[in-house]
Amino acid sequence: MNRPPLSGKTKILVAALFLSFVASAIPVSAQAPRGPLPPPAPSADTSASAPPSAPSGSPNTTRRRVLGGEESPLNSTPPAIPAEQIIAKFAEHEEDFKRERGNYTYTQSFVMQTIDQDGVPDGEYRMESDILFTPGGKRYEKITYAPQPTLQRISMSQQDLDDLRNIQPFVLTTTELPKYNVTYVGKQRLDEIACYVFDVGPKVIEKDQRYFQGRIWVDDKDLNIVKSYGKAVPDILKKNDENIFPHFETYRENIAGPFWFPTYTHADDELRFSTGAVHIRFTVKYTNYKRFGVTVKIGPATEVKQ
Repeated sequence: MNRPPLSGKTKILVAALFLSFVASAIPVSAQAPRGPLPPPAPSADTSASAPPSAPSGSPNTTRRRVLGGEESPLNSTPPAIPAEQIIAKFAEHEEDFKRERGNYTYTQSFVMQTIDQDGVPDGEYRMESDILFTPGGKRYEKITYAPQPTLQRISMSQQDLDDLRNIQPFVLTTTELPKYNVTYVGKQRLDEIACYVFDVGPKVIEKDQRYFQGRIWVDDKDLNIVKSYGKAVPDILKKNDENIFPHFETYRENIAGPFWFPTYTHADDELRFSTGAVHIRFTVKYTNYKRFGVTVKIGPATEVKQ
């Protein structure tokens, strides 16, 4: 997120297609990455940012979730099977998940606020949209609610838009895996889900490319990513152009079959510009997941003789 120069006019976010959270590949990258991020610190719970109290998406009585629940202490005991096997397996599942999510419609809502020194929002961007398909099967986004934004102290950059599509609903597929260092750090229980925990960071950073750096939690039974915490990297710090990105948490839910879909992302962080820190808070919710029906073409009837 950019902070406009104090001497210039304040930019206000105008983006007609602000949230197109369709997973897409990220090109290979090349500078030394930073070290692993620490585990997430609990953020303040407010009515605007608290996780939803009920699962989203279509009814499914067997769905499991790890949204806003208890976390056990981290246990650094080595896993029963080699970590490399766990990594390879969950990356395969992520590849299947990415392909499957591309067949779903859903609703997404986004709200971002800047917070003043008294903890009160003093600027906001809000938008709701539906991810749909045409009868021909082409995916598109329909904006359903987008009031005039009131952000004044920061503005959104192209990198922010890219991160919303690719980094915050982080998917670590077999294709993307060679770009990252993935390190086993232990086991931890999230609610009723026992998880393997891994630190993730880019091996190299290439100019103009975006990456995830942080921590992921992998269900120890089905080997699916169920939660991620971290930030998009790198921050972009140039003269008169400071583009800084917040830490965030993304939770997934077991929406259909073996697949865990992102349903909630939240950030509550200070962006430290050279002219001063700006406290921001944003929440993304993904709801009403429904699989798009596939049209089957049936040819002319043919008589089959006995």
